[in-house]
Amino acid sequence: MTLPEFIILLIVAGLCGSIGRALAGNARGGCLVSIALGFIGALLGGKIAQMLGLPEIFAVSFGGRDYPIVWSIIGASVFVAVLGLLSGRSRS
Repeated sequence: MTLPEFIILLIVAGLCGSIGRALAGNARGGCLVSIALGFIGALLGGKIAQMLGLPEIFAVSFGGRDYPIVWSIIGASVFVAVLGLLSGRSRS
């Protein structure tokens, strides 16, 4: 994977993570949090899709590997929602 491909991958992961945070109703964190959530969402969403036998709906290829956009957003939303339930903090 080249440096431009890696930078584009970080941008895509950040966008997926921020959309997932917005869907789950969490506004805390910045760009690095969104990137981390994008990658965690891709892992979690991909695993959920695999367990349910669902296909990849929309995937983008970076450096010979596919990045599942839709499952990343869904996985990030689920992860943020679970973290919100476990933290027990009130929204401000």
